[in-house]
Amino acid sequence: MRTWLVTGGAGFIGGNFVLAAVAEGIRIVNLDKLTYAGNLDTLASLSGHSDHVFVQGDIGDRALVQRLLREHRPEAILNFAAESHVDRSIDGPAAFVQTNVVGTLALLEAARDYWRELEGAAREGFRFLHVSTDEVYGSLGEQGAFVETTAYAPNSPYSASKAASDHLVRAFHHTYGLPTLTTNCSNNYGPFQFPEKLVPLIVQKAVAGEALPVYGDGAHVRDWLHVGDHVSALRRVLDAGRPGETYNIGGNAERRNLDVVKTICALVDTRRPREDGLLRESQISFVRDRPGHDRRYAIDAGKLQRELGWVPSVSFERGMVDTVDWYLSHPEWVRRVLDGSYRMERLGEGA
Repeated sequence: MRTWLVTGGAGFIGGNFVLAAVAEGIRIVNLDKLTYAGNLDTLASLSGHSDHVFVQGDIGDRALVQRLLREHRPEAILNFAAESHVDRSIDGPAAFVQTNVVGTLALLEAARDYWRELEGAAREGFRFLHVSTDEVYGSLGEQGAFVETTAYAPNSPYSASKAASDHLVRAFHHTYGLPTLTTNCSNNYGPFQFPEKLVPLIVQKAVAGEALPVYGDGAHVRDWLHVGDHVSALRRVLDAGRPGETYNIGGNAERRNLDVVKTICALVDTRRPREDGLLRESQISFVRDRPGHDRRYAIDAGKLQRELGWVPSVSFERGMVDTVDWYLSHPEWVRRVLDGSYRMERLGEGA
């Protein structure tokens, strides 16, 4: 049986990856610190499952990571662990540097030492997959798309910390030979996403009849990637990606933020009509823009298609229907998440 060490596997993308991997018969050792965005409810279906070993801990705890590597002998490490919300990074950048930079460095050092002790096929087949973001590339104009060779130009504390972690991963491959893989993805959406992110936030506020905040003029553009497609792309990169390479993962679904919000409004209207007959679009409220808000991101995932044969399979329209339906049908999951410190309040306004 294959065994993988997954860090951040109680978060949104990591949790979806763990659920899919265990369903395929892969044994997962899941290391997660369980910060505000980590949620064991996401993994409730794996409770008592022999192929899922959950460990609460920090990727920066090198002794803990070394112990897990010795005990479980994984064939791969997949690093999802990260502070990931731009608004939170504006309010408190130090935590992002600590986890995304210092923590990733400690994880890389432990992985390097473990890999050096492996022999034969185990050493040859080992991989360290680092999951990153398109935000490291900065902001695009109206034309063009990010490719793997696009120069890094991060514009938020979050993206700067992820850029630093990407550089460390690259350095560990070129300096020590560690067989690393890096992926940079576009905006994810889907089930189990923490409700500070745009899609689940708008669903909850729409249902509650609250104002739907849209930053600036709402014309900021993002490429949207269903988390199920992201998981399948990561599996393909892990299975066939070339060590030392970077692969961009995108959904081929550029949309303005305002159009995403309007799409959600229309879907909620058909499922939960307002008693007063008004449409949810009437709840849209334009608010002061986020400081340093990048205008447009777009991913060119051609390398992943050409070299590994992967293309997204979930259209934006189908994925958004499924996602809105998931949140509407899982109110208890949302309620328990919101029992914590986050109450869908505005974050990231800066000083």
